[in-house]
Amino acid sequence: MLVLHYHPLSSYCWKMLIALYEKDLPFEARLVNLGDPQAKADFRCLWPTAKIPLLQDGERLIPETSIQIEYLDRHQPGAVRLLPADPDALLEVRLWDRLFDLYVMNPMQRFVAQRLRPEATRDPLASDAVLDELLMAYRLIELRLGTGTWAVGETFSLADCAAAPSLFYAAIVQPFPAAHPVLSGYFERLMARPSVRRVIREAQPWFKYFPLREAMPERFLGAL
Repeated sequence: MLVLHYHPLSSYCWKMLIALYEKDLPFEARLVNLGDPQAKADFRCLWPTAKIPLLQDGERLIPETSIQIEYLDRHQPGAVRLLPADPDALLEVRLWDRLFDLYVMNPMQRFVAQRLRPEATRDPLASDAVLDELLMAYRLIELRLGTGTWAVGETFSLADCAAAPSLFYAAIVQPFPAAHPVLSGYFERLMARPSVRRVIREAQPWFKYFPLREAMPERFLGAL
C-alpha cells in the first residue's frame, strides 16, 4: 500500500493527490501537522527536509512531487500514465511542470508565507515582487500555452497536475487579468476535472485556516 504524508491545504500535496486520483491508485493518506513542533520533529526523523508531500512505497521514500509522479508512472502506472512516451512531448510536459512549479506555485507560496507572519514583520516589497512575478507567469502562459485542451495537447499530464493547484491558489493572490482568455479558459477546464474537484472538496473543511480565505471565490466553498 502506498502512503502519502501530506496536508490537505498544501498546493504541492494537491499536485500529488491529483495524480493519485487520476491513476485511481489505492493509498493511505497520513496527515502531517507541520505547525506542531513535535509532529514536525517526528516527520523530520522520517525525511530530514520535513517537506510534504512525501510518498512512501514499502520501505522506499520518494520526495519531490515531479519525481513522485514519475515514480508512479514507472512502478504503479494505474489507470493512466501522466508522462508521455514520445520524447518531444515528454520534454514539453516536463517544461510546463517546471514553469508552473517555479513561476506560479513557488511565488504564490512566498506571498502566503508573508500573510502568515505578524503584520509588523511582513515585507511589502517582497509581496509586491511576488505579484509582479505572477503577472509575468500569466503572460507567459497566455502567450505560450498551446491550443490543446491541456497544457500539452489533448492528454492530461504531469504538467496539469502542477497547474491546477498552482493556478487555484495564485488566482486568489493575484486574479487573472481580463485580457488573458487562454489562461482563463485553461483554468476553467482544470477546475472542472473530477480529480481537481475532489481535492478541492476534501480541502474545504480546512479552508478556514487559509490566510486569504476572504478572497477565495464562493464557488469553491460550496458543493462541488
